[in-house]
Amino acid sequence: MSMALSGRIGTGNIAGTATAIAFGGPGAIFWMWVIAFIGAATAYVESTLAQIYKEKKNGVYRGGPAFYIHKYTGKRWLGMIFAVAALIAMSFLQPTVQANAIADAMYNAFELPHWVSGLAVCIILGLIIVGGVKRIANAASVIVPFMAIAYILVAAIIIFMNVDQIPTVFSLIFRSAFGADEMFAGILGAAIAWGVKRGIYANEAGQGTGPHPAAAAEVSHPVKQGLVQAASVYLDTFLVCTATAFMVLFTGMYNVQEGEGKGNFIVENLPGVEAGTAFTQHAVNAAFPIEGFGTIFVACALFFFAFTTTMAYYYIAETNVAFIFDGNKQKVMIRVVQVVILIATFFGAVHPAESAWTLGDIGLGIMVWVNVIALLFLVKPTLIALKDYEQQKKAGQDPVFNPEKLGIKNADFWMKRK
Repeated sequence: MSMALSGRIGTGNIAGTATAIAFGGPGAIFWMWVIAFIGAATAYVESTLAQIYKEKKNGVYRGGPAFYIHKYTGKRWLGMIFAVAALIAMSFLQPTVQANAIADAMYNAFELPHWVSGLAVCIILGLIIVGGVKRIANAASVIVPFMAIAYILVAAIIIFMNVDQIPTVFSLIFRSAFGADEMFAGILGAAIAWGVKRGIYANEAGQGTGPHPAAAAEVSHPVKQGLVQAASVYLDTFLVCTATAFMVLFTGMYNVQEGEGKGNFIVENLPGVEAGTAFTQHAVNAAFPIEGFGTIFVACALFFFAFTTTMAYYYIAETNVAFIFDGNKQKVMIRVVQVVILIATFFGAVHPAESAWTLGDIGLGIMVWVNVIALLFLVKPTLIALKDYEQQKKAGQDPVFNPEKLGIKNADFWMKRK
C-alpha cells in the first residue's frame, strides 16, 4: 500500500489540485471527489486482476495490466501494447512533471537553480533504484506515512484556525460545481473538465499504475489487495487533495482564470503568481506567522511527494521490462530504463512547467486509454472473486483463493500455490 500511495500521492495532490482551482474554479474540487468514487471501483478491478494473474519471476512478484491482459485473453501481443505504452510513459513522459514541480518549489523556497535541484534528485533517485524493488518498497514505507501525516496535520491546523469558514467554503465548492455561483457560472464546463482531469492525475485510478505494486503484495486472496487499493484512492483524494484545496480556499490564496492561456481573471488574489504549487505555498505562509514557513514546508512536502512518485514510476517501468524481455536482455533493458528515467527527470527539472505537464498528460492518456478499454472486458473475474471473498468472510473464514474452484483460468501463480 505504501508503494501504491507513493505513486498516487505526488505532484497532482499539490500542484494539480491548485491548478484545477486556477482553471476550473472551486467547483473543480467537487468533481475531483466524484471521480474518486469511480476511481476506487476502477482501482479495485485493476488491482484484483493484478493479483489473480500475477507471476513470480527471479524471486520477485510481477503483475499489472500487461500481465492480466495477456493471461485473460491468451494473446501476448495485446499485453505488449500496454507494456510498451507504460514503458514510454513511466520512463520518460511522466517523470518530467514530478521533477519540474520539485525544481519550481525549491526555487521558490531557496532560490535554488533548477539544474541543481534536477541533479540532486537524479543522484538520490539513482542510488535507490539500483537497489531494486525491495529498496524502493523500504524507502516508500518510511517516507510515505511521514510525509502524508505531516502535510495533513498542517492542513488540519489551518482548517481549525478557519473553522468558522467551513460552511462558506463547502457552499462555494458545491455552488461552483453546478454553476449556481454567479461568479463561476461561466466556467462550469471547465470545473468538470479540470476536476476530472486533475482528479485522475492525482489518484491514478484507471491509469494502470496501481496494479503493479498491488501484484507485489503477499495475500491469501486477491480481493484483499483490491480493497486496499480502492481505499488508497479515497486516502489520496479525500485526505491529501482535499487538504490542499481547503488550505488554498480558506486563506483565499488563489487566482481563477477564464480559460487556460486567455489571461482574463475571474479571481486574482495573487497577481503575477503562476497557477500551481505557489498557491499552496502562499496559503501556508498566510496561515502561519513564521516568515517563509509555508514556502519551505510545501517545497519539502512536494519534494517527498514527487520523489516517491518517481520511484514508483521506475518500479512500474521495470515491471513492464520484465514482461517484454527475459534473461540478459531484461538486465540490459533495466539499466537502459534507469538511465532514461534519470535523463527525463533532469529534463523535466530544467524545462518550463507547460512542457512538463504536456508530456505528463500524454503519458497519462496513452496508459488510461489502453487500460480502461481492457478493463471493460476483464471485469468478470473480479466480481467472481469478490463474491467468493464475501462468502468466506460471512462463514467466519480468512478467505483463501482457489481459481480452479471458481472457474478462473490461467491464474498460474495461485494454481501452483494451491
